[in-house]
Amino acid sequence: MTDVVECPPGFRPDQLEGFRIGVTSDRRSGDLIDALARRGAQVLHAPTLRMANAVSDDPVINDTRAIIEARPDVLLATTAYGVRRWFEVADAAGLGEDLVDALSETEILVRGPKARGGIRAAGLNDVGMSAEETTESLIDEVLATRPPGLTVAVQLHGFLNPSQLDRLRDAHDRVLTVEPYRWIETDEADDRVDRLIEATCTGGLDCITFTSAPAVHALFSAAEARGRYDDLLDAMCGPVVAAAVGPVTAAPLVAAGITPIQPERYRMGALIRLVCEHLESTRIIRLDTRHGPLALRGSVVDVDHRRVALAPVALMILRALVQARGSVVGRERLASGLPGTNDEHALEVALSRLRQTLGVPGLIATVVKRGYRIDV
Repeated sequence: MTDVVECPPGFRPDQLEGFRIGVTSDRRSGDLIDALARRGAQVLHAPTLRMANAVSDDPVINDTRAIIEARPDVLLATTAYGVRRWFEVADAAGLGEDLVDALSETEILVRGPKARGGIRAAGLNDVGMSAEETTESLIDEVLATRPPGLTVAVQLHGFLNPSQLDRLRDAHDRVLTVEPYRWIETDEADDRVDRLIEATCTGGLDCITFTSAPAVHALFSAAEARGRYDDLLDAMCGPVVAAAVGPVTAAPLVAAGITPIQPERYRMGALIRLVCEHLESTRIIRLDTRHGPLALRGSVVDVDHRRVALAPVALMILRALVQARGSVVGRERLASGLPGTNDEHALEVALSRLRQTLGVPGLIATVVKRGYRIDV
């Protein structure tokens, strides 16, 4: 138990205290985890996919030679990491200068500011950025503004529907690709995805963050393989907030019937701010009681000028009572949520422990032969 400290609005070390957040990203996950943890969140890191370089760089080198020889009219650069890795492989193979020379007169279109930074770091300049920061919108621009019959090169970013490349091939004489990295599934011995799915389905998480569409697809596939797909969707359509870094990442969530939150600017910092603001504004349940104000935030409760951490069973019971806002919650309903049993004696024991943890006599009132309620 800790004292509740009143702080002005803004970023605070206790801003996310009590909230439990799942992080599904692999690359740059450390930055996201640190930012959430600094604000007090409990973080469960479970990368559903990981970014991997090829076992051999030969395919990248061969594709680079083909692009150098072709001297493409247009290059689509999609990710900063992909651009950097591509030029690193080219340099190591003695092809770096030839690649820069081959692209010196190429019209380079970038997917977003980060890809632009990668291109400029290589000593090249772009001629424009996609309107929506997606590869699809880059392709739309090429098809709408460039004449047919060109040679187009595409730096792939680990996940692109093949039909998008087919659109380019239908309009242009030659489409070349280079894939400096790819997405692969996590090791079977890694049980973090199992724990993420279980926590989501059983009330152990308040929010899950996504920074790539492949990570969403991978989580859905993992849940389906474990027979928890419907449970996962129910949770993410209900108490668990899905947070996506942008519309491309959000698309598979929306297709599954989930309404994710997403920032106006498709950046990690904006995602972190949005998660903080959304959880604080919509996921703190406040209730005025006869014994003073009560606020349930994630897995902690602010009560009697103290912040009290709750065990999972106690949290389940108190959440049901607080959400009823003073109405009676039946014994059977509360007992049905106990893990492994629906015994009413076990419920009485759990309620006794909850009352002791809260330390506010009379806050949870017993309604004889009916159930329990918060004394409002």
